[in-house]
This record gives sequence, structure tokens and C-alpha cells, in this order.
Amino acid sequence: MLILTTYDTDRDIERAIDAGAVGYLLKDAGRDQLTSAVLAAARGETVLAPRVAARLVARMRVPTPVTLSPRETDVLQEVAAGLSNPEIGARLHITEATVKTHLLRIFAKLDVSDRTAAVVEAMERDLLPRRGNSKS
Repeated sequence: MLILTTYDTDRDIERAIDAGAVGYLLKDAGRDQLTSAVLAAARGETVLAPRVAARLVARMRVPTPVTLSPRETDVLQEVAAGLSNPEIGARLHITEATVKTHLLRIFAKLDVSDRTAAVVEAMERDLLPRRGNSKS
């Protein structure tokens, strides 16, 4: 499917791609560009208007802001301190299953697959307070 439209918002582009579009052109495309795009799309190639491609590249360069809930931050701070899931549960007065649920959400938000990577990524994004920086 090749989309030809006047809309170039991120939402419109995402919806078209989610719907299966292999191309997204704007109505200001010239005849030659449109002909080339139709042929390329027929071959299964991705075709994007230069302005659309620039928007997508710019979005990829700027990481999506991630926020952790206060409880997710609490759990991750305890992971950073080296506590196990049962120890975190006991300290935060939640079940081990709840700790695991929070960790899975943290992993998804940070796009990581383990505890160590979650702590490292959270620290790089300044999502965890640094130890030793408390005010006295």
C-alpha cells in the first residue's frame, strides 16, 4: 500500500505504517517521483517523501522520554543496592510477585532484559538518584 496525502504528522505516518503502508508520499510529489514510488512499492521497497523521512530520522535520534513510577523507582533503587526480589518485597512491604511485575515494567520502559542493564540505563538517563548525594 502506498499512501498519498497532505498529512505529515507523526501520528498520521505511524497509523499508515501500522496499517501496512510501504510508502508514504505527500501530494506535492512530482509525476516522476510518484511513478518511481509506485514501481518501488510494487517491488516491496519502502518509499518515503523526503520530508517524512527527515521526520522519522529526527524522531529516532531523540530518545523517547521515559518515566518510572515512584514505586518502580523504589524497586530499582533496591535492585541497585544489590537486594534480591524477596528482600525488596520485604523492605517495600509488597509481594515478590509484585516486585517481579514492577521489574518487568521497568525492563519494558527501559528496553532492557535484565536487572543490571536496567540499573545502568536508569542511571544514564538520570532516573535513579545517585547514592551519596543526599542532603545533610
